[in-house]
This record gives sequence, C-alpha cells and structure tokens, in this order.
Amino acid sequence: MKPGRIVALVLGLLLFAVPAVAMLVGGAVVTVGYILEEDDDGFFDETLDRISSGTAAVVTGDFDLRSDPRPAEWFLDWVDPTVRIQAQAVSDQASLFVGIGTAEDVDAYLGGVSRDEIVDIEPNGDVDYQPLPGGAAAAATAPAAQTFWVASAAGPNHLEVEWDIEEGEWVAVLMNADGSAGVVADVTVGVRSSAILVAGFALLAIGALFAMAAVAIILIAVRGERDAAPEADPAVAVAAGAPSEEEPVAVNATLDETLSPALWLVKWFLAIPHLIVLVFLSIGFAVATFIAGIAILFTGTYPRGIFDFNLGVLRWWWRIDYYAFQGGLGTDRYPPFSLQREDDYPATLDIAYPERLSQGLVLVKWWLLAIPHYLVLAFLLGAGVWASSGRPNDWGGGGGIWTGGLLGLLVFIAAVILLFTNRYPRPLFALIIGLNRWVFRVVAYAALMTDRYPPFRLDQGGLESDRLASAPPPTPASIGDRGSPPART
Repeated sequence: MKPGRIVALVLGLLLFAVPAVAMLVGGAVVTVGYILEEDDDGFFDETLDRISSGTAAVVTGDFDLRSDPRPAEWFLDWVDPTVRIQAQAVSDQASLFVGIGTAEDVDAYLGGVSRDEIVDIEPNGDVDYQPLPGGAAAAATAPAAQTFWVASAAGPNHLEVEWDIEEGEWVAVLMNADGSAGVVADVTVGVRSSAILVAGFALLAIGALFAMAAVAIILIAVRGERDAAPEADPAVAVAAGAPSEEEPVAVNATLDETLSPALWLVKWFLAIPHLIVLVFLSIGFAVATFIAGIAILFTGTYPRGIFDFNLGVLRWWWRIDYYAFQGGLGTDRYPPFSLQREDDYPATLDIAYPERLSQGLVLVKWWLLAIPHYLVLAFLLGAGVWASSGRPNDWGGGGGIWTGGLLGLLVFIAAVILLFTNRYPRPLFALIIGLNRWVFRVVAYAALMTDRYPPFRLDQGGLESDRLASAPPPTPASIGDRGSPPART
C-alpha cells in the first residue's frame, strides 16, 4: 500500500471511525440507561457514600447556569431538567435540612461558618471534600428560617427536594435543622430530563452516519488497492497451505535461516510506526465488523470490501506480531506497510471468503459460543491483556514479548536461547506458531469472518501444510467399504 493511501486511510478513520465509536457507545449507554435505570418517576439516581462532616454544613460547588457568555435559557427549556435530592438521617433523633439557593445568598448566610464543600463525586459514589474555614461552629439561625431558598425541606428521617433547574448560579446545602455542627446523612441525587432519550437516539444516528462514512473510506481504499495488487501465485499459496473448506483460516510462517541474536531487544521500538497506524486501523476494524454484522444479520453475506479490509488489518497485525512480539520473533525482515497478502514475506494469513453466513449465529457466536476459546486465549495471552482491550493486536498477542500468558513466556524463552546460542529451537518455533494459529482462528470467528467453529486442536508447525503432513493416515474404517474381493472358486 502506497504511503499516501495509508495516510489518507488513517486520517479518514481518525476523522470518522473514532467519533463513530464514541458516539455509538455513548448513545447506547444513554439509551439503555434510560430504559433500564430510570425509576418510576423518571429519575436517574446516584447514591453517594455517607455524608459525614464535623462542620455545620455540607455544600456543593457552584453549578453555574448563567446566560453569560451565551444564552442558556432556550437550552434549559428544551432539556427541561429536574434535580431531586433525597436525604436520610442516620440517627432517629436527628432532624435534617436540605435546601437549594443562589450562590450569593448561601455565601452570605454561611460566609462566617466552617463548612465542607463537595468538590468531586466519583462514579462509585465516593465524595471528595474541601474544607472552607469560618469563625463559628454553627449558623447564626436555623436554615429553615431563611427565605432565599428556591427549594427546601426540613424534618426528621427522610427528606426529599425536587427542583426544576433554572438559569443562574446555584448551591445545594445539607445541614442539621437547628444549624448545629456534625452533619451525618445518607444522600441520593437524581436527575430527570425529557431530552435524555432524544439525545441517546441522536448520538446513535449521528454515530451510524460517521460509521458509514468510515466504511466508505475503507471500501474506497481497499478497492483501489485490490485493483492495483497482482494476483497471488497459486503455487505459493498451495505450498504454504492455503485455506480450505475444512479450515478456512490459514496461518503460515517461515523461520529465517539466520537471525540476529540481539535485534529482538529493539524490535518493539522499530515497530512503533506500525503500531501507530494499526491503532487507527483497529478502530476501523471494530466499526467495519459492526457494520458487517448488521449486513450478515439481514442478508447472510459479509460485504466483500469490508471483509478484505478486516483481513488486511489482521494480516498486518500478524506480520508485525511475528516480527516483534508474541508471534515468534521469527524474522528480521521489516514488515511492509500493507493490507495485502505479501507472498514474499515470511508470515502470511489467509481467510477464505464465505459466500454465505448464518444470519442467526451472528447474534451469539462472538460473545456466547466463543467463550470457551476466550478462556483458552486468556491463558495463552494473559488474562490482563485479554480483558484490557479488544484490539486485534491483543487477540494476536501483541503489545510486548511477555504479557503474562503462556505464549509470551514461550517467545521470551526462545529469544533468550537465541541471544546466548545464536539458534532458534525449531520445536519451540513450531509450538509458538501453532498457538498463534489457534489465536487467529478464534479472532476470525469472533470477527464474524467464518462460521467454522475453531477446533480445540493445537496444529503445530510453521506452515498449514505441516498440519496436513502430520495428520495420521486414514484407516480402513475411515476409507469406507470399497467392495469385497471376488470369491475364489
């Protein structure tokens, strides 16, 4: 692939695929959250860790909804947000107060009173405070006696305050009803808005448009590259072990006769340009797989242009993985920047294009049926790496020589042997390639590129033809009844 085409493809994915993923994920979270998480009154609640302060009050930071520098009134009217604060006294004898007022009025009321300000609320409900010094241990008067509150409630046990948010600068306050120091309560904050579901659908729609634009860029780039690429040599493919109906995923690698004993120490650094490109290509891989899944669901076919792109990304990962990471460190030849099959490179990957795919399996095979293989891959690649991201590089074992899994450990052992003996153990090489073959079969299945369930079988050897050569000869029972010899007379 020409450098200019690679740059254009990466820029296209950066401008369209990255925003598409963000908006699709955000839209899905918002929409599903709206459907599943709202309560009967339409509020989304967040329960905070127990509020506890030795001061007279716990206040929020200013939430500024003033119109300056641009109007916000129209936005608030459209969103129509309502906030709800629920407070439960920990002690049966305690009486609480919850109120919302302007920042100016609250500062005037509590300006000389020690208090704690909430500066951050973590997703798990943890609350971070900042102490605000003051001279008195308690407010001059009870908070309920103040007249500036726009919404408030006071009393024992459970309190609830609802307020339709307005333009301005506001502060919420939690105190004891008598203004005394030592505030302890369980607090839940909820928000309701009629625009949440609309925003979720809008994000999904815009994300889908960006995703289609990203796929269009992919198809244009791949089509032009495919038209310009020469036909693969059938003799080379057969010699290496091409995909077949029995095994549609063919992973092949040839060990260099002469390897530098120490170059593997810096190959990870030399591979950085490839990794930068592949980060964006992998995002495109994820978006394209999602689009392909929809196409398979409705038509039973994998769009050929998307298939060629995804196969090209996996080929690229396999070459860089074989060169520098857990693929085996089996060559010193620098990988080409290409999505195409490079017959003269010692690491190749082929996946037979499926003319038809099951429309029903697309819904379950990548997350349900593949779970047993995911457990195997967690052992091979390291559970931490497997759980950390969904990049094809992690599926293929990249990101480092040893990331905690068996495959990385074997490659590290081979590298150390190479360093001290200038020799790569061929039995270890055959095992490493066999494990990578298992990994990429699972990747192809999870990426919806085949309906052939990955076998629980370790096919060792650098070439797929090694698997065929090592297969046991057929028995008479497997050949079948070819007829009985003629009877002697």
